[in-house]
Amino acid sequence: MQYTNLGKSDLKVSRICMGCMGFGDAAAGQHSWTLDETQTREIIKHGLDLGINFYDTAIAYQNGTSEQYVGRALKSFAKREDVVVATKFTPRTQEEIEAGVSGQKHIETYLDQSLKNLGMDYIDLYIYHMWDYHTPMEEIMEGLHNAVKAGKVRYIGISNCYAWQLAKANFYAREHNLTEFVSVQGHYNLIAREEEREMAPFCADQNIAMTPYSALAGGRLSKRPGETSKRLEQDAYAKGKYDATAEADGKIIARVAELADKRGVSMTEISLAWLLTKVTAPVVGATKFSHADGATKAVDLELTQDEIDYLEELYVPHALVGVMAQNGKQKAGNVV
Repeated sequence: MQYTNLGKSDLKVSRICMGCMGFGDAAAGQHSWTLDETQTREIIKHGLDLGINFYDTAIAYQNGTSEQYVGRALKSFAKREDVVVATKFTPRTQEEIEAGVSGQKHIETYLDQSLKNLGMDYIDLYIYHMWDYHTPMEEIMEGLHNAVKAGKVRYIGISNCYAWQLAKANFYAREHNLTEFVSVQGHYNLIAREEEREMAPFCADQNIAMTPYSALAGGRLSKRPGETSKRLEQDAYAKGKYDATAEADGKIIARVAELADKRGVSMTEISLAWLLTKVTAPVVGATKFSHADGATKAVDLELTQDEIDYLEELYVPHALVGVMAQNGKQKAGNVV
């Protein structure tokens, strides 16, 4: 495993971050394909043995049970100071807005619940899960700074935002001596490259780490035509992100398979080796030992520039999907 600093922070992270959305009580949340606690512990132990020290979860994953499973597993198998734990908080609920709960109070409440779920005294990287169009940005930045000052959070990150939003938030924080975001977690992979237009250049200029999710497009970049999985069959959210562009994406996926055969490696290794030339540490979900194995092997696989160009050649512009598509609608609604 290779390690690097997370942006401007002093957090030393593995080049692969284990995404923990696949862990949690399958009856408790949005996803029916998640692993139970026993299976979660096995995967996390395997990840640690491979040198993965960076784990990403969220309070929203399976109603907090992902945080609970992850926290207990890490406590069993690792020293707290040897792992980097990231979790995320969601925007204020409509009920909180109607009750007059401020953005700062919202962060405090959610953070305390995440700490309780994880069984930890602090979180290494606390991530703003998606831009809250109904809460002033200033309140969010003040609330996150308070969490850092209180010693409950070491660094802060953001997910699912536009480059202008990240710039606005960080420049506001800089002007007012508040904590800045050191990382961004966006939707970025070989068949979803819209982050390259604005976000990637901005992050390179500001030394902000990119830790993208959906690194394998919900498994699409790791499977040949006809191959499937429980997640591919049941993940309706991922289908909503990728089904509309399946024909164009399929041509790129075919090139991944072609290069994998040529190099004698897996499609996972090719797809992630490409992404690792662009970002600090992709968030890679693992629900089998082989998922973690393939991700780890990708760290040491070096693609030639000709191979990189070959993989990128057929990409066509994609509409924003998932949370970012919803954000765009909210933004448009606010302008109107």
